[in-house]
Amino acid sequence: MEREYPGETGDTGRTRRIVTARTMAALTDRAPRIVAVVSATTLLLGAGALAGATLTDRTPGAAARDSYAVVHGAAETAQALGSWLIGLGFVLLVACGRRAYKDASARRTIGILWDVGTFWPRAAHPFAPPCYAERAVPDLTWRIATWTRSTGGRLVISGHSQGSVLAAAAAWQLPPSIRGRVALLTYGSPLERLYGRWFPAHFGPAALDSLRREVDCWRNLYRPTDPIGGPVRLPGDHGPEVDRAPLRDPLAYGRTEAHPLPAPILGHSDYQADPAFAEERRRLLARLRPDVPAPRHTADPGCGPAGPPVPSA
Repeated sequence: MEREYPGETGDTGRTRRIVTARTMAALTDRAPRIVAVVSATTLLLGAGALAGATLTDRTPGAAARDSYAVVHGAAETAQALGSWLIGLGFVLLVACGRRAYKDASARRTIGILWDVGTFWPRAAHPFAPPCYAERAVPDLTWRIATWTRSTGGRLVISGHSQGSVLAAAAAWQLPPSIRGRVALLTYGSPLERLYGRWFPAHFGPAALDSLRREVDCWRNLYRPTDPIGGPVRLPGDHGPEVDRAPLRDPLAYGRTEAHPLPAPILGHSDYQADPAFAEERRRLLARLRPDVPAPRHTADPGCGPAGPPVPSA
């Protein structure tokens, strides 16, 4: 905290809240290992119990009755624990559904998981709800291409969270003549942190590196307190760096003239409130092809003197 907020008077409670937010956000990176260990352990124990029951025609507890007391107790405990966990899983499922109706943060978390699952077409999981990406990505691509052709202007595609995945998918579909006029600004993005790890064939390092080469103007913002968004972790040898250094969260540690009240820990929300967002937007516009004329302000009433509008995905 002292390095990030120099000159600030330490506050134990404030520091504890910031550290807790960062620790909870880091659990997302440890989830694959935890899931792998739990799944492998469950699979091995289940296979052993099934094989033993097949060979001895007895349950694990009965089969271990004549062995050491420790082995017998462990077998009985594991057998009882499995039965309890099945019931507990059902209770947790009902509790999560009930909480989703009362708690906005719980609804947001469930919504994120829903968005990840319904991003893929039904060919990948035929019993899933309709895929929104099959409509959203072509529509977004059409709007980008139409606007740039009609105005001859520059465009920054701004994508937050799941919107960054849609923005990346739309950028992949653009013809080369349009990509030179388009920049990509992602923030709170799960492109690498979730999609790259769980769907590496489509969003792995090779796929994201190809996107960086095709869309040269791309910057990514993230916070260490964000449990969903993170860096895209692309090396800088194929072009400009994509990731900006982690944003400070909260923006101020104590009370300042700009923040008379303690600045909240934003986590996954309100990236556009950070000054880094406007700064990166200006830099992206400056990096776009200088020979491209500025958009005609009469074509879009939302276009101000500072530059073209920034569509958010």
